[in-house]
Formats: sequence, structure tokens, C-alpha cells
Amino acid sequence: MSTTAVLERTTPKLQSAARPRYVSTAILVLVALYCLLPVAWVVIAATKGPEDLFTTFSFWPSFNGGFGYNLSHLLEFRDGIFWKWALNSLLYAGAGSLLSVVISVTAGYALAKYKFSGREAIFRCILAGVLVPQITLAVPQYLLMSKLGLVNSYWSVLLPSIISPYCIYLSRIYASAVVSDDMLEAGRIDGAGEYRLAWSIGIPPMVPGMVTIFLLQFVAIWNNFLLPYIMISDDRHFPMTVGLFSMLNQGASQPALYSLVIMGAFLSVLPLIALFLFLQRYWRIDLVSGAVKG
Repeated sequence: MSTTAVLERTTPKLQSAARPRYVSTAILVLVALYCLLPVAWVVIAATKGPEDLFTTFSFWPSFNGGFGYNLSHLLEFRDGIFWKWALNSLLYAGAGSLLSVVISVTAGYALAKYKFSGREAIFRCILAGVLVPQITLAVPQYLLMSKLGLVNSYWSVLLPSIISPYCIYLSRIYASAVVSDDMLEAGRIDGAGEYRLAWSIGIPPMVPGMVTIFLLQFVAIWNNFLLPYIMISDDRHFPMTVGLFSMLNQGASQPALYSLVIMGAFLSVLPLIALFLFLQRYWRIDLVSGAVKG
């Protein structure tokens, strides 16, 4: 059979095999555009002053000094309360996600590597907690915090944020997959205690999972609106989500605040982008090192 005949037979097959890839790529591009379009609009709208924001609608940034105007007036709004909101968001998200990592990894490791009475019942309760929407728990959490006298304090937002059934479930699954039972048993034979085994053998391979949990919780707490909105009435304890919402409500009587709210939304996204870029590098390093050690 000649080379030309072979090419004629194989070309249609290659073309038919390439079509699904083109279709999937086109779908991914459309999904990416759908997700990035609101972000692009916020970035562009942040460059427009109050007069440009309401008089023109275009996906072209303004070069009339609107960005500097919005930024300076936002940071000066009510003696710089936006900085207070930003620090509150950092406190809620940073401390909450770190404590959540500790609790989730500890609980997940224990559920995965220790056999005790009621283990499966506890795990089923955690799975049930994963299925419960967090929004339905806001009012019961408020009533509980009210009984404890913690409403309108930092603890009223931090305490409900550190327990995540999904993160405990993820830790349990991850610990079952990456922590070797043979290594733990060898350590016990050598006389190592359980705390030493957990610290030396259990925790190191779980670092990528811990980074994942930290990212999930940080983003969830950073973007959380309903819980602090219900728990806190003092605007000095507001995170950025609730603080910007209060500014948006004032925009009905002061339309110039709308451009400041957009600038605040733009600034609130930047820490999340920086966090993902920073931790993704260590995430990949941990995954590679774990594969090499394995």
C-alpha cells in the first residue's frame, strides 16, 4: 500500500478525533469568559469616576483620573474605616482558616487511622453536615452565640468558621490515601508514641491537603457575608463584605459612593489572587516532593 493511500485513510480519523478536543476547548473558553467577565467589568469600572460610571457604559477603561479618585476617597472614607474592614477580613479569614486546618486535619487523621467505637457513626454525621447548606445554620448559630453573650464580637464570626464538615471529610479521605499504615506500625514497633507518629509520619504527606483546606476556608470566610451580617452590628467589626454592603445602601442617597464600592470590590479580590499565586507554588513543590518520597 502506498504512502498516499495510508495518509488518505488516516487523515479522516485524525480529524474526527480532533473535533471533540476543539469542542471541549471551545466550551472551556466560554466558561472562562463567563467567569472572568464580571471580574473584568469590576477592574474597568474601578477606573471610572462617578460621572463616567453613570453616563457611559463601555468595556473600555477611563483615563480621566477616576481610579486615583476612587482609591483616595475610599481610603479616606469615614477616617479610613475601609482599612479597619480589611484588617477584620484578614483576621476572620486568616485565623479562622488556620484553626480550621488544625481541627480538620486532627479530626480527619484520627478518623482515618484509628479504630474506635462510634467512628463510622461520627463520620456519617460529618457527611450529613456536608449536605446541610451553611446558610440554614446562620440563625441557629446566632441564637447560640446570643446565649453565650458573644454576639457583636470577633468570636461570633470566628467560632462558627473554624468547624467545616467538608474539610474534615476531605482530611479523612486524604489521610487514608497518603499516610501509610505500614509506616505507622513500624514506628509503633520502634517505640514511637502516637503524637510523634502523627507529627513525623502523618503530617508531612498531608501538607498539600492542608494547603487545599486553608485555601478553601480562607476564600469561604473572606467572601462570607450572611454570618457577619447577622452576628455583628458594630461597623468597626465589619469585614469588607458587610462594610461595602453598608456603603452600597448609603449610595441610594449618595450616588458617588457606588464608584467607591466598586473600587472596594476590586481591592478585595487582590489578596485572594495573591494568596492563590503564592500558595500554588508551595502546593506544587509539596506534591512533587511527596511523589519523590513515595
